[in-house]
Amino acid sequence: MATFLYKLGRFAFRRRRLVALLWVALLAVAGVGAASASTPTSSSFSIPGTEAQKAFDLLAERFPGGSADGATARVVFKAPDGQKMTESGHKAEVTKAVDELKAGSKQVASVTDPYTSDAVSEDGGTVYVSVTYKVNSMALTEATREALEETGTEARNAGLTVEIGGDALQATPETGVGEIIGVGIAAVVLVITFGSLIAAGLPLLTAIIGVGIGISTITALANVLDLGSTTSTLAMMIGLAVGIDYALFIVSRYRAEVAEGREREEAVGRAVGTAGSAVVFAGLTVVIALCGLAVVNIPMLTKMGFAAAGTVVIAVLIALTLIPALLGFAGKRVLGRKVRKGKTTGDKPNMGTRWARFVIRRPIAVLLVGVVGLGALAVPVASLEMGLPDDGSQPVSTTQRKAYDLLSDGFGAGFNGPLLVVVDGDEAAADRTVKEIKGLGGVEDVTKPTLNKAGDTAMITVVPEDRPSSVETEELVHSIRDASGDDVLVTGATAMNIDFSQRMNDALLPYLALVVGLAFLLLMLVFRSVLVPLKAALGFLLSVVAALGAVVAVFQWGWLGSLFGVEQTGPIMSMMPIFMVGVVFGLAMDYEVFLVTRMREAYVHGESPTEAIVTGFKHGARVVTAAAVIMMAVFSGFITSSEQMIKMIGFGLAIAVLFDAFVVRMAIVPAVLALLGHKAWWLPRWLDRALPNVDVEGEKLHKELSGEAGDSSEEERALARA
Repeated sequence: MATFLYKLGRFAFRRRRLVALLWVALLAVAGVGAASASTPTSSSFSIPGTEAQKAFDLLAERFPGGSADGATARVVFKAPDGQKMTESGHKAEVTKAVDELKAGSKQVASVTDPYTSDAVSEDGGTVYVSVTYKVNSMALTEATREALEETGTEARNAGLTVEIGGDALQATPETGVGEIIGVGIAAVVLVITFGSLIAAGLPLLTAIIGVGIGISTITALANVLDLGSTTSTLAMMIGLAVGIDYALFIVSRYRAEVAEGREREEAVGRAVGTAGSAVVFAGLTVVIALCGLAVVNIPMLTKMGFAAAGTVVIAVLIALTLIPALLGFAGKRVLGRKVRKGKTTGDKPNMGTRWARFVIRRPIAVLLVGVVGLGALAVPVASLEMGLPDDGSQPVSTTQRKAYDLLSDGFGAGFNGPLLVVVDGDEAAADRTVKEIKGLGGVEDVTKPTLNKAGDTAMITVVPEDRPSSVETEELVHSIRDASGDDVLVTGATAMNIDFSQRMNDALLPYLALVVGLAFLLLMLVFRSVLVPLKAALGFLLSVVAALGAVVAVFQWGWLGSLFGVEQTGPIMSMMPIFMVGVVFGLAMDYEVFLVTRMREAYVHGESPTEAIVTGFKHGARVVTAAAVIMMAVFSGFITSSEQMIKMIGFGLAIAVLFDAFVVRMAIVPAVLALLGHKAWWLPRWLDRALPNVDVEGEKLHKELSGEAGDSSEEERALARA
């Protein structure tokens, strides 16, 4: 591995014009593809194998043109205090709004008149107009949204309260400013780390090129592969973070090699051969974690994972080829001013060295503080409530939330989450089902069955007594399913959310076992040890649970909510635990590989376990710290998003990187290694023989370059001491 990458690095350095031209050409092709791609006509959300999905599929088959998965909206009208919506003047305004909605867009499938569809509250103060669209919310045009938003303008002028709810107003999340701020912070950190604008600019430039290629490719294929807007957002988030980090490690190792007096081409080769090996394996762990999301069997999540994994692969390839090429163009300007002028700091201990020595002197105290601290932060996880966000979780200032509250006040808490019961049978079967549902607890209202033209399928709307995200509503869904036969299916947004959450819960442990198991094997190859990968996996679990605890505290409990722009608390998004496991595990292993690989390298070259820890921190702590701060800055930029899901993901990943990099990798890892000593690098002889030697630390490369020969390597002698 190291020898191949050494040759690749030197080749990219020598043929730098060709390599740079190829990457620029690739960016141009991807850009042209994105620019010429047609706008996606749909972005469907499905959960194969669930009852809610089976019901949707049955509706699409038996009610053709019924727009079962089409966007919906509810325009809510409320009369001033003391007045009723049944008064002739108010009635005329509502009728006018209904006509406007019907004529407002060709995407409208149907608009109901509240006075003929029993959509008037008991006190007569509130009515609502239901709008159904032919396409889902992501495929609605801006003109259609504007027509919806302008509905009821005259009614407002007449003194009525008009608010609009439903997924039809669900627009693409607003991002941009936060990412720019994140990249700006990353630039400052890089300048401080390298002391050179050129060196700081290289990781930023290459990361932007990599993300540009990845996002352009996703955009170009969005229509063909049915990719949603969150797909590119996640790819940008992960691509920027790892793109900067991987380039940072290569540039940092190159500068270290040049500082030791090597020629630039040789320094590039050695940097790519050693740090590049770590980049490859770190990238592999991220790719495994992201591709592993496919085990959940939710197409949207699978696509998000594969798209983000694609940007990670691009980031790795750029770090191994484009970075060496650009280092060739940069010359000595990539070095800091002190190095260029021949000034060095000598062997003066840096901050990393001093911290490592402190931990080695007090390993038990550091370990206890780290574990107990993260354990305390993980406590809120015990009260974790999961669900998918609806209009009830929107900020109170939005029209969606106001419409939600008006409907709850006028028609009951469960009105915002009606259940759609689909009966695969005739009218008699539908009537029996209605009687069965009315006999269950927690039911507010049940509508008369609506049959299709063939008379073999019926739809029944059930309004629960409680709000959509309540435990009581979930129990009602299960009660209907248990009381009815296989020919009665429960669906609708509320039932779909319940099935989605259940699928996430069921997949978490298998996913965790798959990802951690594969990465454990990979790290065993890298470190030739059993205990080091085990410690890495346990440390990750500690940091991700603590991060999830912080997410619960902020987004569910509302602690420091105003600081992070959380206007409305509510249940944590169902996909958050499994998503954090996937992404954070991949990123956590980056730091483990980069930091511990340097320790391993020092150990196999003859240093004692404690000396190896100090050496690892001397060379790696500054760079890992910079990498973690950059990742935190990039992820934190997404906290400014208008979309609650993106905001939550950005916060969760940023806080997880903080815990993992600075508590687990910088404190718990050296403390555990100091306590284990030589045992940390123990590997059973039979396993040592069975595992291929991937030579991440570049032992074979060093031997080849120094002309060493002989059967016994320094690694074998070091391992014999264990």
